[in-house]
Amino acid sequence: MNKNTHFKRYLKLDVLPTPWCPGCGNGIVLKTICQSFDELDLPKNGTVVVSGIGCAGRSAGFFDLDSVHTAHGRALPVAEGIKYANDALTVVVVSGDGDLLGIGGNHLLHAIRRKTDITVICYANEIYAMTGGQVSPITPHNTKTLTTPDGNPDYPTDIQSLFGYHNCFFARTTAYHLGHMKKCITEALKFKGFSFVEVRTMCIVNYGRRLGYKNSNEMLLNFKDVYKMNDNAEELAPDEIGIIRVNTDGHR
Repeated sequence: MNKNTHFKRYLKLDVLPTPWCPGCGNGIVLKTICQSFDELDLPKNGTVVVSGIGCAGRSAGFFDLDSVHTAHGRALPVAEGIKYANDALTVVVVSGDGDLLGIGGNHLLHAIRRKTDITVICYANEIYAMTGGQVSPITPHNTKTLTTPDGNPDYPTDIQSLFGYHNCFFARTTAYHLGHMKKCITEALKFKGFSFVEVRTMCIVNYGRRLGYKNSNEMLLNFKDVYKMNDNAEELAPDEIGIIRVNTDGHR
């Protein structure tokens, strides 16, 4: 295995391909996570991946290391329990915006408050995709979904704002910006404390087509057009990707 494919040691290659729809961005995120694991040379017997329920939650079963597929919205408390039981482990949560921010939103608030030393990677596709395309906590205002046929009357959760003045790590990136995504995930894994990476990714089948996109590539290229990089920001604008760094006193 050469250096370009060395990341595959973290995958169960015998269970591929994944069950995700053609054009889904989840596979891109999964691969990038493994590349970050490889860059940091994380020991497979010292790393645990935890997921919740949903399309993104299926990721846990493809890692060739200890993993837990939890109940809906319960990935964070399970991950915290694992970390508290064995602090030497690197504990990573991979799940979607519905699972982490909707069903599991209360757990997220308290994990941030406790500053538990775990890394959360949120596959943020703005929809409950696996169950057909229902509105999620980050579906944009006025967007038509299966459950908001006249447009979403609510405004999306500003994930960044949940972190307030807590001494945590927050980053936003997209499935298009591969190098940046890897940088965000790698730095999050190195951070001592609670770290959260919001990866904007695409669901063409149960979301994109309802928005008028012809294919997944069109959605992917939209990330290129919409998001501007700002890695030195104290706060990211809605159309910016970057890493929010905090001072040692916990303030941005």
